Amino acid sequence: DGDLSPVFYDFDKADIRSDARATLTANGRKLLDVPNARIMIEGHCDERGTVEYNLALGDRRAMAAKNFLVNYGVPASRMDTISYGESRPFVDGQNESAWQQNRRAHFRVR
Repeated sequence: DGDLSPVFYDFDKADIRSDARATLTANGRKLLDVPNARIMIEGHCDERGTVEYNLALGDRRAMAAKNFLVNYGVPASRMDTISYGESRPFVDGQNESAWQQNRRAHFRVR
């Protein structure tokens, strides 16, 4: 299928973790197999931090994922980014388990 997997980030970080490299490589392979696909990369954060800070951090996370895919060979023109900060949690909860899942870049095929 054409589904792209999300990648996750450490607290207050936007750098690509080693586990995310494999996921992004698989996503890049899928994108290269479907040359007309366009995607939106959404940056997300957990609820800690100010709204403004989390919007900026979500943007850095989305851009880090996009830059990885550009370096992999996916044309930048096929990818847009947006940050939702903390406004669209993947899971509800105020604990590390929930926060880990909310610190992510999500890929939506357009």
